[in-house]
Amino acid sequence: MKVSTAQAAAAPPAGVDDRLFLQGVQRTMQLLEAFGRQPRPLSLAELAAAAGLDKSATQRIAHTLQALGYLERQPGGLAPGKKLLDRGFDFLRAEPLIERAVPVLHELRKSIPERVDLSLFDDTSVIYVVRLQSKRETFSATLVGRRMPTFCSSGGRAILAALPEAEAEAVLARSDRTPLTPSTITDLPGIRAKLAEARRDGFALCLEESLRGEITLGAAVRDAGGRPVAAIHVAASLAEWEPAAFRRLAPLVLHAAEALSRMR
Repeated sequence: MKVSTAQAAAAPPAGVDDRLFLQGVQRTMQLLEAFGRQPRPLSLAELAAAAGLDKSATQRIAHTLQALGYLERQPGGLAPGKKLLDRGFDFLRAEPLIERAVPVLHELRKSIPERVDLSLFDDTSVIYVVRLQSKRETFSATLVGRRMPTFCSSGGRAILAALPEAEAEAVLARSDRTPLTPSTITDLPGIRAKLAEARRDGFALCLEESLRGEITLGAAVRDAGGRPVAAIHVAASLAEWEPAAFRRLAPLVLHAAEALSRMR
């Protein structure tokens, strides 16, 4: 029997107990996640296609979310509502690591006049939760909540290097290694070589792998059990920094990451 797109999209993820899994909640999240792929107001037809839902379900879910403030009507269609920011704020203020990190990052920023970030490890991606800006930034680099692939970000590679090798290999196997720039290293031997460098040095350095003209240096932050859970990144412009000079910032970044790792 042929399965419809909407039915296939509602299947529980592998390994999840479907007796407890609410497909209605999943469909709601699929609709909201559609904006991550198309960050603009969307019509009901566009939402249905992007979320893999039929138009009737899309209309009901969208109507409910709009009534609750999680979607808003804008010229051109529906867009995420301001109330979604409340849930992001709830996460940020409830995560103890973020609260502990802020003063550490501010001290690091005093020593390094460039962008300083904290990202959390989330399997094949890292998500930025604190961003202290430098004098010039692209719009996306100013926003918390942005995800970047673990395999090609400096913080992500520092985290992978701190994992047992078998776990790091499993993350790489699950990763979509689509290049973000012409300089992104996507082949497994190349990535493994960079992880070996990070294990040797204690930090990872990336040149233009996530953004053209950018150099980044990242160090892993560990939990009480010694597992990497986050990373501190420093990012700057290659127009202003030679890689050899930028590497000399590593002791400051490592000191901040170690200090944050010791905090409980």
